[in-house]
Amino acid sequence: MSFAIYLAGAVILIGGLVYGAVLMQAPPQWIAVGVFVAVGLSILAGVRVTRQKDTAN
Repeated sequence: MSFAIYLAGAVILIGGLVYGAVLMQAPPQWIAVGVFVAVGLSILAGVRVTRQKDTAN
């Protein structure tokens, strides 16, 4: 799997969560906090899954 696929999925997921939060009339500062946390977790997960294993010399 490529990192771009994980990133695209994360963008779609975060967009859906933001839309749901706006419909629930959540305060904008908490929506921003949620977006920052979700982006960070998505990057960590994507890098963990897509990184190449180090080869022994």
